[in-house]
Amino acid sequence: MALPDLLAALWRMRFGLGLALVLGWAGGAALVLLAPRAHVARLVVAPAETTSFAVSSLLSPMPFPAAGLLDTRPSGNFAIYLGALRSPEAAALLAAETALPEALAAERATGVLGGLRELLGIGRAPDADDVLDWLTRRLAATQSLASVTWTVEIAHPDPVLALDMLRRLHGFAEAKVRADLADQAARRVAALERRLAEERDLFLRGSLNDLLTQQQRAGLVVAADEALATRMVSAPMVEARPSVPNRPLLLALLGAVMPFGVVLAGAALALLRHRPVPRGQAPAERARPRPRVVATRGPEA
Repeated sequence: MALPDLLAALWRMRFGLGLALVLGWAGGAALVLLAPRAHVARLVVAPAETTSFAVSSLLSPMPFPAAGLLDTRPSGNFAIYLGALRSPEAAALLAAETALPEALAAERATGVLGGLRELLGIGRAPDADDVLDWLTRRLAATQSLASVTWTVEIAHPDPVLALDMLRRLHGFAEAKVRADLADQAARRVAALERRLAEERDLFLRGSLNDLLTQQQRAGLVVAADEALATRMVSAPMVEARPSVPNRPLLLALLGAVMPFGVVLAGAALALLRHRPVPRGQAPAERARPRPRVVATRGPEA
């Protein structure tokens, strides 16, 4: 089908395409406006390794190499902190100490799917796996492009619950880093003390005493410093008005994308309705009706 023919077919379908555009935009706008909205709780943190008086610099006997400054990926204690935010242990904490399972159960009970589950008898209470799946989808950790800070966000329709979950997750991740470092230092100190109690060589005892001093220093730093993985830049806060999903942005995108979709659908329909001209026959000749031939009897001799 040639382009002029396609444009002509689209022009003949202009009223139907306009109606489809209005109905499609109205349906999409209704879905956007009726979608449940959520409040976003956020906090801004910076990796402790980026500060001049970081715990990692106190625990490490050697300074960090300069090549590490060019790597923007999280590392060290901050990487453990980010991993702990979405860990199964964090999900179990939310399931045990917050009202998230009840909120998930209430959300499942509403809507068409909730009635279908009740009708079929397949409804069940949310477990730790459901909480972990929700946490993986709703928790976001985004690095700033202008600085070394990270923004941790969690969205939920209940603002009080969102703020409570964010505070608990931050405290859990920091506590995990602290517990790991303290346990590591304690086990090293205990192993070195047992070795010193058995060692009789003065040269080896001096080396072991140096190692024991380093580990005791590490344990003291871990016990004294409150921030091991992150430095708090902005405390956890929740917005007063829900912002997820972003309705103005979605409506603008719908208004920009819907005309292209309607035009493409109209072009596809026109191509499906088009009947190709047989080879060797002109389009005008095909469109012109053939004259009917009527046999007549001549005069009798």
